[in-house]
Amino acid sequence: MLSDKWKEYDYQTVFDTSAVLLERKPFNNAVLVYRGYAAFYLAVSTTESQQAQDYIEESIHCLRLALLKAKKKTQGQIEYMLGKAYFYKNSISSYHYFADAAVEHLTKAKECGYQADDIAEYLGLSYAQLGMTMESIAAFSEALLVRESDALLLSIAEQYSKAEQNAAAKQYLFQIIQRSNDDSLVNKSRTLLGNILLKEKNFDGAQKEFEVILQKNENSADAHYGMGLIYENQGDLVKARSEWRKTLRIQVNHSGALEKIQQYR
Repeated sequence: MLSDKWKEYDYQTVFDTSAVLLERKPFNNAVLVYRGYAAFYLAVSTTESQQAQDYIEESIHCLRLALLKAKKKTQGQIEYMLGKAYFYKNSISSYHYFADAAVEHLTKAKECGYQADDIAEYLGLSYAQLGMTMESIAAFSEALLVRESDALLLSIAEQYSKAEQNAAAKQYLFQIIQRSNDDSLVNKSRTLLGNILLKEKNFDGAQKEFEVILQKNENSADAHYGMGLIYENQGDLVKARSEWRKTLRIQVNHSGALEKIQQYR
């Protein structure tokens, strides 16, 4: 029954039926796995926040129980799903304290010999959330060998920027800007490139990037903020404050603009 509904992608029926079966045998390993997997997919498919949290909590609970008596051949897959469940829990929780658990279980999945195309990317994202920049770069670089995407290139560039390896970051950003058809990713890449150029005191280059962004999206708070920094460097505080006020009209809690407005009152 469960396997048939699973093959039909009927996760709700798998979830509901497994509850009945677990009332009879609370530690039935196979049923726990089905319920844990079904709960995960229900969590990621719902748009209701509290329901998603309830499902992901149940997924983690069932998968942790299933691990206690898991056979060696299934342990890696359960570790993998548990790692993904913790990653998703981290993304929807008010307090992001679960990236370390995601890393732990995804790493164990790899150690068990389990292979999945997205393990390295999930590890890269989790390391990034933990502030483990070099580990994140290594994981993202491994992910590139499996599947290259512009979003992944941007993630790597962000980590290289955090590590102050600007030359490497710019190489990835140039690739995205030259070839991507995703305007959102291109604007994010130009914003990061502009910020890197600001740090390098290449103000003309930074201004070019921010102006291109604003031509396409006048409501880019970060581009207006960057323009304000350029005018500040040029000694034109009137224009600088004007740009920071535009930033705050778009994003009222922009920390950089708030700090600058306070500074030049």
